[in-house]
Amino acid sequence: MNTLLRAENITKEYANHRALSDVSIHVPEQSIFGLLGPNGAGKTTLIRIINQIIGPDKGVIYLGGEKLKPKHVQQIGYLPEERGLYKKMKVGEQAVYLAQLKGLKAADAKIILKKWFEKFDLMPWWNKKVEELSKGMAQKIQFIITVLHQPRLLIFDEPFSGFDPINVNLLKEEILKLRENGATIIFSTHNMGSVEELCDHIALINKSEKILEGTVNQIKKDHASRIYETELNNLKTPLHKLLDQRFSIIKEKTQNGLINARIKIVDNSSTNELLQTILPQAELISFREITPSMNDIFIKQVTGKFPIEQNSNGNNQ
Repeated sequence: MNTLLRAENITKEYANHRALSDVSIHVPEQSIFGLLGPNGAGKTTLIRIINQIIGPDKGVIYLGGEKLKPKHVQQIGYLPEERGLYKKMKVGEQAVYLAQLKGLKAADAKIILKKWFEKFDLMPWWNKKVEELSKGMAQKIQFIITVLHQPRLLIFDEPFSGFDPINVNLLKEEILKLRENGATIIFSTHNMGSVEELCDHIALINKSEKILEGTVNQIKKDHASRIYETELNNLKTPLHKLLDQRFSIIKEKTQNGLINARIKIVDNSSTNELLQTILPQAELISFREITPSMNDIFIKQVTGKFPIEQNSNGNNQ
């Protein structure tokens, strides 16, 4: 897969703060790339550098194989987390004006905008003032303005913030259609559920450094928990006596005569070895590996611990 955007060794420092430290990312063409990280990690700084709002102290950005230049502004659509429209202007008038700033002729902009407004049920608001809009309506208009000139690269910073579930699903569908139609999307969010639903690739930035990058599927595979949920009946020997140092009991409880346990393989032992240890001493009702979510992986990379490794008291064993 071709790479549309490459950020190579980007460093940015402020007076007493390093916002980015030698960060490199590679965004494949026609993909949805999740840019993740806690507040203050450096994501917004990187987005601003890509948008040429600020420049890096070191490093280079490439778009389509070329070093990033002022002309590339027209090829990028950016929906920032901090939203804002001119409140006293009429909705349609403002949308056409902003479309013209992106290089569209007024007549062409009106045709495209009206299609989008109809899709988002906004046409009755065309001649209303922006201040009459709800927050969700204003955000939909800003989404439309971001995408209507069909840029090669779209950057969405927390695009679902403030939306109800119906409008979140509407935007998700449109984002997936944009990718199908050839757009490349950088998607910055704290919502890990959306990441699993939408993203092909991710990069995780923490404390100004990139600590993880890859496809969502490969990252989930690389961060397999090796934790197994088991349900046992007629257990002859207590688990803490049955299991040796190869295994750790994270959680154990008895309910309706059944033993429910969460067991982690802590060395290079196999699943078969765990089962061979348990089966002579109990009837196995169910057995499944707990697959970590992107949220679990995010927390582990930032804090060093999987939430799923905590016992019922919130302590590791």
